[in-house]
Amino acid sequence: MDKLTKIGVSALCGSLASVAAANAGSLDVTGGATATYTSVSNTVVGNPLGMASGMTFTGNGELDNGSTFTLTIAHTNKSAYTGSAIALTTPTLGTFTYDEGGGTGLDRIDDMMPTAWEETTGTGLGTGIRTVAGAGGNADVEWNVASLGTIGLPEGMNVYGSFAPRPGGGQKNTNKAFGGDSKKVNGWGWDVVLTHSGLMDGLNIFAGYSDIDQTADVGDRKQEAFGFTYAIGGATLGWQTSKDDNAGAAEYYENTAYGVSFAVNDNLSISYGLHQSDRSSTSVEAEAESIQASYTVGGASVKFAETSVDNQNYVSGTNREGRTIALTLAF
Repeated sequence: MDKLTKIGVSALCGSLASVAAANAGSLDVTGGATATYTSVSNTVVGNPLGMASGMTFTGNGELDNGSTFTLTIAHTNKSAYTGSAIALTTPTLGTFTYDEGGGTGLDRIDDMMPTAWEETTGTGLGTGIRTVAGAGGNADVEWNVASLGTIGLPEGMNVYGSFAPRPGGGQKNTNKAFGGDSKKVNGWGWDVVLTHSGLMDGLNIFAGYSDIDQTADVGDRKQEAFGFTYAIGGATLGWQTSKDDNAGAAEYYENTAYGVSFAVNDNLSISYGLHQSDRSSTSVEAEAESIQASYTVGGASVKFAETSVDNQNYVSGTNREGRTIALTLAF
């Protein structure tokens, strides 16, 4: 997407002029506008029109010791900020990221399946399927081990370690604030994730594990995920599995996902995705399927998803179908 504007950090506040002069920085804004129309069978949808603002603010700066930092703020919903992150890249210790939007730790591989547009569980039809998030699904600190560059990892391999002092409740705190009671969470949580794209051309494998300290009545929460994607020509196919154990007392979720996408040409992509999830406490398997297409010309994209779910929210016999059409304009 094209750069909208660049603003010097020194322009943000006159009182910071001396700091900005020593540590020059910039703030870039990119984004787009998306309008959607969604219909769902056997459901009163009310107004089917939706909108996403799609703005991302990225600030960059450098410290005297050669370390660089990046501030990212995502605003993908017209009514609220979606998430934010501060990443500090040091010359000797690698990159550390404080994140409040998810997408770090185990959450970065919760659904890696190739699609033309969206995850099978995120097309506008509420499937109720539970995937994994780990400590990285809340506010956490992640260390990109591979960014050290001096520990001899194979080419194409990345290793991430994520830590949260109390990963529960989706809490995102403002300056000098703190979270409330996380209920079952009793202490810290940690994730380890490995990705590797250097084994053979087109192949990307990934795996991750998470452990969150919980109260004795439910036991520690352990989550895992692993799988692969493989690209050949214009096609990409993928498979992965994940498990969330002790999300509640004597309860776990087991998931299997499949996906295949195909770039028909530079403008048109199509895909098919299948996600199956078993919930132990109900012995019901929820299953979601999605056929998608995306057509892009210049800065405009038209996207389509036809999705169905069986046993929605793990309730037997609750079946739904949904259709979403979107127009995205990038700037």
